[in-house]
Amino acid sequence: MQLPVFIESTHYNDAELLISNYGSEAGLEAANRADKSRLLGNHLHYCKWRQVERLCILLSIDQSIGTVH
Repeated sequence: MQLPVFIESTHYNDAELLISNYGSEAGLEAANRADKSRLLGNHLHYCKWRQVERLCILLSIDQSIGTVH
């Protein structure tokens, strides 16, 4: 399994905020924001919210993923 690469640390803050506000629905909220950005033609925010969506999903998993040192 190849894990996604996250470039912007601010995306973690956005994911954390969505999780605190929306709970288990945080990934869906991020996906909705990505879709709205795509409809507006804003590809930068579209990519941002897709990354945040992936982070929300990864942060919701209770198991370790990948190599743990």
